[in-house]
Amino acid sequence: MSMAVDLTNAAPQGAKHFDVLIVGAGISGIDAAYHLQKECPGKSFVLLETQETFGGTWNTHKYPGIRSDSDLFTFGYGWKPWEGPLIATADEILNYLDDALDEQNIREHIRYRHQVEDASWSSKAKQWSLRVRDDESGEEVLFTGNFLWMCQGYYRHSEGYTPDFPGMDQFQGRIVHPQTWPEDMDYTDREVVVIGSGATAATLIPAMADDTKHITMLQRSPTYFYALPNRSVVRDMLLKIGVSAEWIHDIVRSDILANQKVITRRSFDDSEALKNELIAGARMHLGLDFDVEKHFTPSYRPWRQRLAVVPDGDLFQGIRSGKASVVTDQIETFTKDGILLKSGDELTTDIIITATGFNMSAMGDVNFSVDGEVVDFADCWGHRSIQFSGVPNMAWVFGYLRASWTLRADLVAGYICRLLNHMDEKGVKVVTPRLRDEDLQMEPLPFITEDNFNAGYIMRKVHLMPRQGDREPWVHSQDYFTEKESIPAADLEDGTLIYQ
Repeated sequence: MSMAVDLTNAAPQGAKHFDVLIVGAGISGIDAAYHLQKECPGKSFVLLETQETFGGTWNTHKYPGIRSDSDLFTFGYGWKPWEGPLIATADEILNYLDDALDEQNIREHIRYRHQVEDASWSSKAKQWSLRVRDDESGEEVLFTGNFLWMCQGYYRHSEGYTPDFPGMDQFQGRIVHPQTWPEDMDYTDREVVVIGSGATAATLIPAMADDTKHITMLQRSPTYFYALPNRSVVRDMLLKIGVSAEWIHDIVRSDILANQKVITRRSFDDSEALKNELIAGARMHLGLDFDVEKHFTPSYRPWRQRLAVVPDGDLFQGIRSGKASVVTDQIETFTKDGILLKSGDELTTDIIITATGFNMSAMGDVNFSVDGEVVDFADCWGHRSIQFSGVPNMAWVFGYLRASWTLRADLVAGYICRLLNHMDEKGVKVVTPRLRDEDLQMEPLPFITEDNFNAGYIMRKVHLMPRQGDREPWVHSQDYFTEKESIPAADLEDGTLIYQ
């Protein structure tokens, strides 16, 4: 560790103190606040949010058609019934979160346009000090707290990931990344190429197809697309017989999770059959004459990357109608008029949209230090992938990649509240994860192993993330169906948590 400034050594008068500091007022931060109020009612807390309002991704992303790629019965909160469609738009999700803030009296705890720049732990003071830039006043503010809860998400909102394609400066049209969608973007009657075939491309293309002259999805290799009706048959049946919204939410949520469990297990144990079923679904929508083998048959097993949900098969409908098309090829270079492909074909276009992913951000790009020494999280072991070895009184939320993010945010919230109450019962102020003697010889494994999940955004930045081991509680399984049992039952006195 190299040296860093210990903010607590020079804490100015008037520092704002709370028992718990929550960074982020997106879906994870709001969930953390709800659980704190319910399970730790005596603790004071604040949510520090960089943006001008709540919602995280659903506020910052403005591209056409933006919607969830998880169902809202599991992406929504277990404590607040969802009553909208299975897959929801950003506006529908923001309205849901807006209602949650009012219903739970959380809004008053949020400080907007507060950018956390440095976080420093002092063992002497037994607290965190956060140097925060108040973008509204332009002033620097210090917040102190006993416990730090990072709910900031896992990618950099300010910029998306765009590969350095050859010849980009030659193109005379417009190049746009969906994450920084311009307000003046006009694609009416224009030729558009979308580079990429993930959830963002699957959202953009059907949303734009009716207005463009033509829109093409250019992919290097195929992705699994999972077409399903944007409704729940179970929910429709329960509504018909007058079941309450709370019961409907719980039953539909349980039904979806049961189905997801089967698909997840099959992706490991029966991957070839599941692959064939997903491809058959694409063929059913696209027709027998479409080259599904070339354009919609991935080389990897299902769920090694995210399954891109296409509600009501809208992406397939756009392609079958002729308003959209798909090209599977590699980019040789950009030209002044479009993109020259490795095959020798050229795509002439007015607009290129680089739906090529995002940049992961380790801990929100905040500078962390413990007693004046810089923390490199890549040198830490993840404790249930919630806390970090050698870092006191801190938790973070990293959700699921094969299931809804919120499912893990909720498990983390329950765990942290139980830990905080356990500390109060013990009469201690500090908890720090440490390796036991029997853990010292563990071979360090990547935060997420390539054979588990190999999406590009993970593999590009996995070296920045904490390591995992081969035994509990140092394993990061990414398996909701295991963790929903193990995290609530976790032993807080197993020797891996040092209390002071």
